[in-house]
Amino acid sequence: MNKIIIQSGILLLFLTGLTGTASAQSKSLSEQLTNTAKEKLYQDSSAKTKWSYDMGVLLEGAAAVWYNTGNADYFKYIQKSMDTYVDNAGNLSVYKQEDYNIDNIKNGRALLFLYKVTGQKKYLTAASLLWEQLQKQPRTKEGGFWHKKIYPNQMWLDGLYMGEPFYAEYAALMKKESAFDDIANQFIYMEKNSRDTKTGLLYHGYDESRTELWADKTTGRSPNFWARAMGWYMMGLVDVLDNFPETHPKHKELIAILNRTATAAVKYQDAKSGVWYDILDKASTKGNYLEASGSSMFVYALAKGVRKGYLPKSFFAAAQKGYQGLQKEFIVSADGNRADLKGTVSVSGLGGKPYRDGSFAYYMSEKVKTNDPKGVGSCILACSEMEMAAMPKPGAGKTVTVDNFFNHEFMAGPAGDKIPFHYVWDEQDNNGFSLFGHVFNNAGVTTKTLAAAPTTANLKGSDIYIIVDPDTEKETDAPNYMNADHAKQISEWVKAGGVLVLLLNDAGNCEIAKFNVLPEIFGIHFNEDSRNKVQGNQYETGAINIPEGNPIFKTAKKVYIKEISTMVLKSPAVSALTDKGDVVVATAKYGKGTVFAVGDPWFYNEYIDGRKLPADFDNFKATNDLVNWVIQQTRK
Repeated sequence: MNKIIIQSGILLLFLTGLTGTASAQSKSLSEQLTNTAKEKLYQDSSAKTKWSYDMGVLLEGAAAVWYNTGNADYFKYIQKSMDTYVDNAGNLSVYKQEDYNIDNIKNGRALLFLYKVTGQKKYLTAASLLWEQLQKQPRTKEGGFWHKKIYPNQMWLDGLYMGEPFYAEYAALMKKESAFDDIANQFIYMEKNSRDTKTGLLYHGYDESRTELWADKTTGRSPNFWARAMGWYMMGLVDVLDNFPETHPKHKELIAILNRTATAAVKYQDAKSGVWYDILDKASTKGNYLEASGSSMFVYALAKGVRKGYLPKSFFAAAQKGYQGLQKEFIVSADGNRADLKGTVSVSGLGGKPYRDGSFAYYMSEKVKTNDPKGVGSCILACSEMEMAAMPKPGAGKTVTVDNFFNHEFMAGPAGDKIPFHYVWDEQDNNGFSLFGHVFNNAGVTTKTLAAAPTTANLKGSDIYIIVDPDTEKETDAPNYMNADHAKQISEWVKAGGVLVLLLNDAGNCEIAKFNVLPEIFGIHFNEDSRNKVQGNQYETGAINIPEGNPIFKTAKKVYIKEISTMVLKSPAVSALTDKGDVVVATAKYGKGTVFAVGDPWFYNEYIDGRKLPADFDNFKATNDLVNWVIQQTRK
């Protein structure tokens, strides 16, 4: 049965239990806005006129849409945009480090994203130039980053979004542990110096020297609470927390700051429209207006904060109300494939030439635009979060654990240390399971990793256990081979109700002979063969058609699986997919539990993220199908 969700005129169609596969007839709102960005914004990129943070906001939205859809067009948009500025050696055109403009750091997250997905060193080299800027960025006497070299002694709320999420992500990637004290302090300084104790709102800017005309001579604060500035700050917090160590002593303080700031923002949410005014505390003042970018940022930060557990669930009602308001007040449907966003103030700043005095009249004087990239980008992020929240959560409360004992490979990381790779959740390159994990997460399932030998005790908290591509000596110096005791522990866990997913590989790329002691308990024997060998890009030789009515793959019709270890079955195992006489996928009921087996780990990024395979392959749909099916098995 299909489930139809109507959200203020936006129709989303989901297959019951699936993790958000939208119908081909109706694009999600996040996709419609991203298509607008692709078609209308930064089209003259060959001119390289500006290294713009606006682009960085758009590209972050596009990355979220790519992850939710598996549509490589969105990834290509990100890569093409950044490749305009990054040469093969990692040099950045147009960008000038000596400007010490913290806005220029924003695009660094797109560079890190591209490095993690493609592994191309040029993106990391370019990102390192931005890291170097932060190391030299002028600071207030207290230690806060100046917003720009041309704005001495000043911190603006905007800068916390522009600089800190990149700062944290780069520090995590490159093992720069000492940076996290500084990252936390930037938020702490900004809140301390800009927070109004009466309202809880944050003033747009702070001048430590108190010399600017816009600065209060006692506090150094600018005169008004600008919505987008507070939106930048809240988005900066929720994005930094993704890479900020939970064990760090200042982690709790960042959470507390987010909660205080979110509480203040919700207090000033317009009750009638659900969105926010440009100047937050002057809703009734003549000339003030509902503003799209700040409203989008609040929705994004609230929704993501709840999803990630940074904010209590009670904040989601405000996010939902804000999202409905965004659609009613600012979204204009273009052609079913695109949507326009009206109501974004083009820019608002402090000081400069001509001088911006921070008065209410100044903020009201700035132009309001349709499809301003700052608004479109932040609205894409807001919509992506709300669309994820609206996806069915059949796996709520469930846990999937991926094995890192039998598959225990390491590689040299960018910081020079050894890091686990090959089928791990946080790996975004071709070999990783990051998208597989994202599909599980969107279905409500928590992802975990087990690096120790499996036992009934350490598997007890897992509903689903995935073993993928057991190591050979070619891959690991001292492989952990399956043995009878491991097999007994796992099979007892299955018998008690666990769902075991076996994703092997073909002979030569996977240890099969010793591993078979486990699947044979369930009537499954992996052959030491290699079916569907593919030369180059001859993808059709790896194609397998899925018949109508397949009990597992209910929406996927054609998938790509190469170099498969086929199987021989006996009771209780049964074939779930047979191709040309070979068993490709098998299942077995064992006690209260279930086993799924296939002779290839084909649910990894390379073959489900859309970048490599022709569009007629349904590997992303098949991944959603499998996740839905294994969740169903946990209930039987």
